[in-house]
Amino acid sequence: MQAMASETVDDLARALRQCRPTLVWVLGFSLFVNALMLMPALYMLQVYDRVITTGSRETLLLLTLVVLFLMAVMGFLDVVRSRLLVRIGNRLDARLGGRLHQAIFARQLVGEGRTSVQPLDDLRTLRQFFSGNALFAFFDAPWVPLYLTLLFLFDPWLGVFASLAGLVLLGLTLINEKLTRGLMRDAGERYREAREQVADSLNGAEVARSLGMLSTLRQRWLAKHRAALVLQSRASDRASGLTQLARTLRLTFQSLILGLGALLVLEGRITPGVMIAASIVLARALAPIDGMIGAWRGLVSARDAYRRLATQLRETPAERQRLALPAPRGEVAVESATLLAPGFDRAVIDDIAFHVEPGEHVGIVGPSAAGKSSLARLLAGAQAPARGAVRLDGASFEQWDRAALGPSLGYLPQEIELFDGTVSDNIARFGEPCAERVVEAARKAGVHHMILRLPAGYETRLGHSGAMLSRGQRQRVALARALYGEPVLVVLDEPNANLDDAGDRALMAALERLKQDGVTLFVITHRRSVLASVDTLLVLDEGHLRLQGARDEVLARLEAATRRREASVRPSSRPAPSRRTAREAGT
Repeated sequence: MQAMASETVDDLARALRQCRPTLVWVLGFSLFVNALMLMPALYMLQVYDRVITTGSRETLLLLTLVVLFLMAVMGFLDVVRSRLLVRIGNRLDARLGGRLHQAIFARQLVGEGRTSVQPLDDLRTLRQFFSGNALFAFFDAPWVPLYLTLLFLFDPWLGVFASLAGLVLLGLTLINEKLTRGLMRDAGERYREAREQVADSLNGAEVARSLGMLSTLRQRWLAKHRAALVLQSRASDRASGLTQLARTLRLTFQSLILGLGALLVLEGRITPGVMIAASIVLARALAPIDGMIGAWRGLVSARDAYRRLATQLRETPAERQRLALPAPRGEVAVESATLLAPGFDRAVIDDIAFHVEPGEHVGIVGPSAAGKSSLARLLAGAQAPARGAVRLDGASFEQWDRAALGPSLGYLPQEIELFDGTVSDNIARFGEPCAERVVEAARKAGVHHMILRLPAGYETRLGHSGAMLSRGQRQRVALARALYGEPVLVVLDEPNANLDDAGDRALMAALERLKQDGVTLFVITHRRSVLASVDTLLVLDEGHLRLQGARDEVLARLEAATRRREASVRPSSRPAPSRRTAREAGT
């Protein structure tokens, strides 16, 4: 595990290193761009000191043509380096987008804290910083010494003045960082908390409205949002104040250097052309520092996004390439499997072990909170046990390539989730839909005629979470998705929870079809009618496997235990808890 983590700790740094050659080119173009930015100052110097004094029109024409050509070259190079930065941002997105998508889902599946799409927003922030003009200020800053050197060549006093001006603006940049860093970080955290709270509330919008909770939820969101707004406003006030001060000082320094230059002209140390050129060069020398102050907020946001992305990638190892295994037959072995509740040390599945042959049908019953759905997630490979193993044909799910294994599995969870797309897309699991296989899966699930009655049949768009369908319809479409293709292992969690009589009959026909096809089946149910087709019965209680064996034998033992408990209760007593337990166990 440690070795795997070390492979991923530098995922983000590795992606940036791959962009290094392009950054070197941008840096090289920046060198030429900044060198060419001296042309206006040198042009002004030559006009004042050579053209005006000599009155040569030919010299003026030649200087003008040269400057126009060099300015065109500078503009071309500036466009090229801008496009290179856009390519860097796109390359980062291409390198990390899929990796972050996998990391988000991996954290959700293991239940590590609150999961959101914030990493994708952080990647966008990082991409926009690299693609935007703010980065130019940092690329131009290394060439400030070039401008200062030129000013020192003009006259040492001009160089000293420019150096002091640059130090003042640099000090303002550092003060801006110190005064706003903590506020911007805290404001960002508050905004994310407020956003995630709204997202959580939207999932229960109907309940919130019915129970009159909307006002309370709105007040909770407003409290977090306003706290973030206060922090953001304080940071913005400080940053804008320092930015305006820096801009004012820069303009002041540009004016004062003219006064200093005039004094040096009067002393005969420089010419009037040098005085004008020094003002232009000072403006170029101070522009990157002033730009860094303006771009500092973007830099801080990009830095925080980088840290969060690095943490996300470090804590979520990338999926390794798996050796291709033979197609599974459906043999399932659960070996002392234990599953912990997300974020807790309490076991929801505790040391369960059993073995199922290919084609065997297994029913799973038990009271509420017995761990049935948790066991279903283990059997479908949706979650990995904290201890022990769940094996398919002798290999644990971690050893299978999930993309290759997916078509061999069918899974119907208790909470039905359909995705935005057509009915056929959902049944085909958003792969390349095969019309014949889609219709066949729908027929197996007994949902073909129901789909034909939809507005556009199989091409009907379902919207977010299949909102246009009733719960029963969503469950039947999800059953067709589980049966799509030729799965050898199917796990159904309460497949008839929302079905009417017609849906129940279709479900029973589907189970019989699976038995004829030799598909290994696990079905969780509270209804005894579904157990008619199973071979083996597992009884769970409080995460433990209490009973297992042939269906009729286990049912007989449960009924005998129920009669013994009922016989021990006086007639005047309240209904025995054992009756409730027996009903909840699906018996």
